[in-house]
Amino acid sequence: MARTGGRKRDRLRWSKLYTFSCFRTPSTDEAAGPSATNGSAVGGPGFSRIVHCNNSILHRRKPLKYPTNYISTTKYNVLTFLPKAIFEQFRRVANLYFLLTAILSLTPVCPFSPVSMIAPLAFVVGLSMIKEALEDWRRFMQDMKVNNRKVSVHKGDGEFGYRHWEDLCVGDVVRVEKDQFFPADLLLLSSSYEDGICYVETMNLDGETNLKLKRSLEVTLPLEEDDLFKDFRGVIRCEDPNPSLYTFVGNLEYERQVYALDPFQILLRDSKLRNTSFIYGVVIFTGHDSKVMQNSTESPSKRSRIEKKMDMIIYVLFTVLVLISLISSIGFAVRIKLDLPRWWYLQPQNSNKLDDPSRPALSGIFHLITALILYGYLIPISLYVSIEVVKVAQAHFINQDLHMFDEETGNTAQARTSNLNEELGQVHTILSDKTGTLTCNQMDFLKCSIAGVSYGVRSSEVERAAAKQMASGAADHDIHVEDVWENNEDEIQLVEGVTFSVGKTQKSSIKGFSFEDDRLMHGNWTNEPNSSTVLLFFRILALCHTAIPEVNEATGALTYEAESPDEGAFLVAAREFGFEFFKRTQSSVFIREKHTSNGPTEREFKILNLLEFNSKRKRMTVILKDEDNRIVLLCKGADTIIFDRLAKNGRLYEPDTTRHLNEYGEAGLRTLALSYRVLEESEYASWNAEFLQAKTSIGPDRELQLERVADLIEKELILVGATAVEDKLQTGVPQCIDRLAQAGLKIWVLTGDKMETAINIGYACSLLRQGMKRISLSTTAGDQVAQDAQKAAKESLMLQIANGSQMVKLEKDPDAAFALIIDGKALTFALEDDMKHMFLNLAIECASVICCRVSPRQKALVTRLVKEGLGKTTLAIGDGANDVGMIQEADIGVGISGVEGMQAVMASDFSISQFRFLERLLVVHGHWCYKRIAQMICYFFYKNITFGLTIFYFEAFAGFSGQSVYDDWFMLLFNVVLTSLPVISLGVFEQDVSSEICLQFPALYQQGPNNLFFDWYRILGWMGNGLYSSLAIFFLNICIFYDQAIRSGGQTSDMASVGTTMFSCIIWAVNIQIALTMSHFTWIQHLFVWGSIGTWYVFIILYGTALKSRDNYQIMLEVLGPAPLYWAATLLVTAACNIPYLIHISYQRSCSPLDHHVIQEIKYLRKDVEDETMWKRERSKARQRTKIGFTARVDAKIKQIKGRLHKKSPSLTIHTVS
Repeated sequence: MARTGGRKRDRLRWSKLYTFSCFRTPSTDEAAGPSATNGSAVGGPGFSRIVHCNNSILHRRKPLKYPTNYISTTKYNVLTFLPKAIFEQFRRVANLYFLLTAILSLTPVCPFSPVSMIAPLAFVVGLSMIKEALEDWRRFMQDMKVNNRKVSVHKGDGEFGYRHWEDLCVGDVVRVEKDQFFPADLLLLSSSYEDGICYVETMNLDGETNLKLKRSLEVTLPLEEDDLFKDFRGVIRCEDPNPSLYTFVGNLEYERQVYALDPFQILLRDSKLRNTSFIYGVVIFTGHDSKVMQNSTESPSKRSRIEKKMDMIIYVLFTVLVLISLISSIGFAVRIKLDLPRWWYLQPQNSNKLDDPSRPALSGIFHLITALILYGYLIPISLYVSIEVVKVAQAHFINQDLHMFDEETGNTAQARTSNLNEELGQVHTILSDKTGTLTCNQMDFLKCSIAGVSYGVRSSEVERAAAKQMASGAADHDIHVEDVWENNEDEIQLVEGVTFSVGKTQKSSIKGFSFEDDRLMHGNWTNEPNSSTVLLFFRILALCHTAIPEVNEATGALTYEAESPDEGAFLVAAREFGFEFFKRTQSSVFIREKHTSNGPTEREFKILNLLEFNSKRKRMTVILKDEDNRIVLLCKGADTIIFDRLAKNGRLYEPDTTRHLNEYGEAGLRTLALSYRVLEESEYASWNAEFLQAKTSIGPDRELQLERVADLIEKELILVGATAVEDKLQTGVPQCIDRLAQAGLKIWVLTGDKMETAINIGYACSLLRQGMKRISLSTTAGDQVAQDAQKAAKESLMLQIANGSQMVKLEKDPDAAFALIIDGKALTFALEDDMKHMFLNLAIECASVICCRVSPRQKALVTRLVKEGLGKTTLAIGDGANDVGMIQEADIGVGISGVEGMQAVMASDFSISQFRFLERLLVVHGHWCYKRIAQMICYFFYKNITFGLTIFYFEAFAGFSGQSVYDDWFMLLFNVVLTSLPVISLGVFEQDVSSEICLQFPALYQQGPNNLFFDWYRILGWMGNGLYSSLAIFFLNICIFYDQAIRSGGQTSDMASVGTTMFSCIIWAVNIQIALTMSHFTWIQHLFVWGSIGTWYVFIILYGTALKSRDNYQIMLEVLGPAPLYWAATLLVTAACNIPYLIHISYQRSCSPLDHHVIQEIKYLRKDVEDETMWKRERSKARQRTKIGFTARVDAKIKQIKGRLHKKSPSLTIHTVS
């Protein structure tokens, strides 16, 4: 495993090129000692960590015993499972009640045997705990996949070997290879580059796709081979574990010198090594001490809103239970006192304390306990078991849904917990990460403007959608949004004689390049009138960047390792235009120009200076010397920044370029302006001297000086043109966001990326659009500022929020849309207690909310604010470790199972492979699960009230004696066998509409957030239905059988006959009721509903043959079966119970139909086929009015195109570039 000195190292010294981001002054600064700025706090409170490099054994025992690198995201472990799982089960009010009754069943007052009370409770609780254990086991197995990854670790004597991540210790020296994740928080010692530079991708931490540069201390640069670590020793003294991703304070004691450390030397766990062959590092923080794990929170225990409301219903039913039990106990005490002494045949003189006429109050108290147990059927213990079974089945259907199967990764959707299925149908706000969730980090070069001429005939997705919708005459949203992406026509006819050129929409075979225009391709640009400007444009694309070319050894093709996807797309475009960047050295870049007068020519350009892009400068500049020894400055950046720096003679193309930029922006494209300037030798020499002085200065104002000097040279520019790239979102993201918006959901984007990138993504996925009024909240306050400066920044932000709220309030245009954009520093103040509600009130008035540069903890805090401030269901979705906090904080957490690790998935409640699957997860499965569970619970309470109250009526009828009218076996089988399967089939298979209809009518989803099927009106309605049914069943049967002969011999009914008949009526009534409730029947529902009724008759016949049946012996075959009165009573009572519900739903469907009622009727009458106009009209009405999404953006585009059409002759063909 040893790495010998013969291995070639990369020779680029990037510190000579980079200006702002990673330059450090020489070792005099590094050796400033513990008293240096960064190290001043080391050794004090919060800065007590000591790490012995390459001597990890010291950290395995006290006083330096640090946690292992083992991580866990499970809710339980071996020791905590039983207590925590039992606590979870008995958080449910009903389970507490049945625990109490199970205990009381051991006393003489219980009317049932102890086994009949304890066994169901043990079964329910045990089944739920097994389910929890299985779900947590899956989390444990995913944790083990991470913990069992391997990394090369120094074993001693200069030898390295592989070890599992979980076995790493603080102080270990590790070697990480290219494209591997860092296993812990490391101090960078050296890299494959000569000056210790390495590229790091932090997308899992902060969501940014741009690569970050890290640089080791110069003193550790010689540690470049395995065998050099044989005698390596050093001591790191640094800060204690904390969640701050962007700060680090510490120092390194090495070779009797002390060197200050800062974040540029720290490599964080779960970030990835890129563009660098290898690095060596020392482990500083392991496991849950690492910064990414410090940002995570303990796996929460989540309960759905329906389950919480179910507890309130249980309280109501328990109150009713106590009330009727009190009535029963009082009635019993009165009868004991007044009537028992006269009932000589009961031998009152021998009565015990349970029915002692001399102590009626005590007897009443004992009877109260009996009644509480007897009427316990009002509170259904089997409800929880049935819900668990239904939720597991629903989760299985989610897991098996082929429409959410990702062919590229082979992953399916996974319901990692089934407790929250119904919450999917009640989501109000979605909080989404950006990178890896919405985007796939790919840019496509689509159009460009050169010398005032626009090139590129292909259209963006926004343009194609607008054109096709106009052509269909469907401005009222009756077009299938997904059809737009399948349109392959070159031209679309808008009106008679007027066409819109969209270009070919087939996918490009070249990744990053979707440009098509013969005027520039294949060297045809040389025939353009301004060919010299075109040449300069292409050279700027090929030269103004920081990328590194890499040759694929297998194919020989060039690929580019770029800091941003934009840069990569520009280089691919330059190559396709005939300007291939193929080599970079320390001082030069080389390009191969194909279309020259002398044939393909290789050219060398010497790099003099590089002023890189950052979010403040919004531009990048490279100063080169060409083969003619001319010094040329090439600059690309945001159009507003470039235009402000143009010379008077450099604005020739500004009007046309500005028009093109506006058109590109309206088409949803990201734009940059390109410019240049030729420098005189003397001017450059003077400026470079000042620049080098600023670059080597030491002090807090170094960056300000560099920016000032950069401004001196980045002026008097000459505009060349502009680029337009299409930000490639993940497949289906715009359509998904459009449908979610039409379903009435609010969407917030929380990203660690810079504001400009987030805004561009907002435009790409149609959360932002042209014409939206943007409210930007920001502050210039730094991380460490004086108290008065903090106060000023806070007051400034509060004023910005107040002004934004006033702007929204005074807006008179009902179609006006506002977008709120806030950065991380401003968010720090906005989340404080005295301001967070002001911020939230402004945010909910805006159509879009985008939070930029947010830390993982801020994501969680924003999620908490929305969840608690609105009191509505929130869903958080992300793919990286930086999203774990918000995923756990939200009511529902959804993880994207992408290629960048599984941290988000392990912390989530549901996982999907692509953001677009969220649409189906919510709009289809969420809608179904919510309605199924809501109807199921309401029906459960209905049937148990119907059954339980008949017991109370008979007990009162029988003198409050505690006598049940039903046989014990009837009561045991009622919930377990005779009514369980139909209600489970309702919860598993019910569909008010099909999945296709759910997607076509997204407004149906609002039935969930509006809680249409589980509000108190509906709950009390079902309870009232149960009360009415119980009264009808009891009193009709009593009236019918009271003094009527039931047998041919003239015998009247006994208690067993009446009880069996009443029970038959209950079985018929509740099963007919559930049949009326169902909208969707399969053979399974028919089998369960009618099979349950049949099972009752099979049981009573078989039970009647057993001697243990006592009073029910042969009751069906000899007593009730031959009696016409029994069958007539069953039919009459069943009809009486269900006719009122039938009248109610008939009236509702006729006079006040719900949305799904209308759709069901249209589908049943086949109006969707016979009357397409009506069908389209109904579809357009079934969309929530929204100001975001693709549909809203297309509307804006349609208005723009129509405006142009008014200015054109109807006979013209319109070729647009936007």
